Amino acid sequence: MIVLGVDPGSRTTGYGVISGGDAGYSVLGCGVVRMKGSIALAERIGMIWTGLEEVIAATRPDCIAIETAFVGRNVRSAMILGQVRGAVIALAVRNGLPIREYAPREVKLAVTGYGSAGKEQVASMLSKLLPLGGKPMPSDATDALGIALCDLSRNGPAGPGGRVPLPSPGKKRKKQGWSDFVDGHPELIA
Repeated sequence: MIVLGVDPGSRTTGYGVISGGDAGYSVLGCGVVRMKGSIALAERIGMIWTGLEEVIAATRPDCIAIETAFVGRNVRSAMILGQVRGAVIALAVRNGLPIREYAPREVKLAVTGYGSAGKEQVASMLSKLLPLGGKPMPSDATDALGIALCDLSRNGPAGPGGRVPLPSPGKKRKKQGWSDFVDGHPELIA
């Protein structure tokens, strides 16, 4: 199963493509579509569409996983992010790809075992779970890889150890730290 994870943004949109099967995970590509803020929003959305369309053509994913919109205090930013997400969703539909959405907390929980993990913790855990070659990459790209990995843990094989279970929505969960996660998932430790 091949998943294209997308971390939408109006100036930088991250993407990460992961193939997951019985043999484990393989990163098929990751990076960012970066635009200058001085470019009109409509043109930036067009650039995101074109960039992601090229990624889809090159990697042929089975689905697209995208982060849900985070609504903070800035309504204008939320509306702009909604337009970018709409373009990504429309691109998925145009290419006949199912789209799955995950909250940032759900992605962090799937990758690190802790829903309030920081970007650095997510990137560190991804470097242990995926063959990234030790190259530094933009946080938007690692976020997108995390989104793809979250989808694979929910909907696809996770390699020899089987699927990585995520808690059921609405189920109360005991707060756990790193040591609890490591003890509970020895198959994920390199």
